[in-house]
Parts: sequence; structure tokens; C-alpha cells
Amino acid sequence: MKKAIRILGLFMLMFFAVTAITSCSDDDDPANNDFFAGTYKGSVGYTDGDNNISSNDGSVFVTKIASGTKYNFAFSNGIPDLNGVEFNQQGDNTLVMVGSTATSYIRIDNNELKILYVKDGKSWTANCTR
Repeated sequence: MKKAIRILGLFMLMFFAVTAITSCSDDDDPANNDFFAGTYKGSVGYTDGDNNISSNDGSVFVTKIASGTKYNFAFSNGIPDLNGVEFNQQGDNTLVMVGSTATSYIRIDNNELKILYVKDGKSWTANCTR
């Protein structure tokens, strides 16, 4: 009887050890969390009918909003913000704006933010790194 209890105890110990090890996830994709949120620094620009703002020493603060697929972009240097831009994951660690074209896109990866966004006669640009 003692031998059966000992074997059962070892079996349960092994079961819990294996369960604990396999339940840990080390393949968390940064595109699924707030990895892209933060400040990117570099050149920023904005143009509309009345303004032409450009700086090689600007920044863009990126925040993920509650929907999980949309981001806000707060520019420095008096440049208006871009809010509620929707993204799709492309590859392992890259987000690309939904509806991107060769002349209008936003792309974020683990080190860079690139923006060429045109809407209603206004254009935003950014070439920034962290």
C-alpha cells in the first residue's frame, strides 16, 4: 500500500511539473500587445493649405486604443494628431495601416515608424526610430 501511494505521489508531482512548464508561453507576439506603443524620434512633417511644418528633431507618441487594432499618433512641433488609425499585422512583428498604398501608408515594426499619410488635402510624414 505504501508503495502505491508513493507511486501515485510521484505521478502527481510529475503531472504538475509538466503542466507548469508547458503552460508558460514564450512565443508572445509583440503585435498582440502594447509593444509598438511609445515614443519614436526622428524627422516629422505636416502640410495643409495654410501650414508647412517640418523638423528633423521631432517625435511621435504612439498609443494603442481599446479596440486592439487601432492606434493614435501624437506628433510634436504643433503637428495635428492622427487618431483611430486601423492596422493589420504583417509578418511576425510588423503592423501596417489598413488600406495602405504606395502613396499613403503607416508602418510600425520593433524599431521604426514610417508615415506618409494623406487625407483631405493634408499630409503627415514621419521617419522615426526608438
